[in-house]
Amino acid sequence: MPTASLPVEYASGRKIRDRNKLYYRFNHWPIWIFVFFIALGPLTFDLFERGFNSLMAWWLAVVVVGTGVAGLRGRLPGVEPRPYIIRFTEDRPNPLYRRICYTFAWSEVITFAVLNIAGLVIAIITGNWYLKQIYRVAYFPLAGSIWLLGALGRLPRVKASTKGEGHERRYFYGSVWAVCWAQPTLWLLWRALPHTRVFDAIKLLVFLGILFFVGNLARLGRLPRTRPIVPGELAVSD
Repeated sequence: MPTASLPVEYASGRKIRDRNKLYYRFNHWPIWIFVFFIALGPLTFDLFERGFNSLMAWWLAVVVVGTGVAGLRGRLPGVEPRPYIIRFTEDRPNPLYRRICYTFAWSEVITFAVLNIAGLVIAIITGNWYLKQIYRVAYFPLAGSIWLLGALGRLPRVKASTKGEGHERRYFYGSVWAVCWAQPTLWLLWRALPHTRVFDAIKLLVFLGILFFVGNLARLGRLPRTRPIVPGELAVSD
């Protein structure tokens, strides 16, 4: 959709901050704890299937320590002492820590959704659930391909330059909003409804419907951080 037909934010009209307040930095830390904690997809599947165990506790401890050290050094998006991106038209190098963090976030946004859709389709066709096996076999090849795209700078917010941040951030947040609504809903339906072809088809339709509905709201700029930011004077990227 052309930018002219969307509600936009003007960079010159956005409030500028020279430093990130302590509570702002601290509030972003749990986001990255979550991102890296669920990066081991099969382990995350076990978490939702059977609950928390000692292996997950060790992995969580590693993630908390690792992200904590990175946060103290200002090497997590949103946890920096001051915003990195201020001019949206400026061709600045995209720091390695941003590229790594957003690559992992993209891999989870895409991989979990794709595998859950595949699991539902197979369940509808065969009448049996093979989602656990699908995660065991397919998670790391699919996530790894997205990690490779990130390493090559082929993902929004993961490119070598931050010049396109005014538009790339809306693609990222639109995708995040969609899966953050769809995935918990699917989990609740998976727990509450019988595992039959009819009900599995209902789960799939609801899941896809939410992805489409929320994705369209993001496309129209109706959700937080999904409006294009038109190049102007100064702005701050979150």
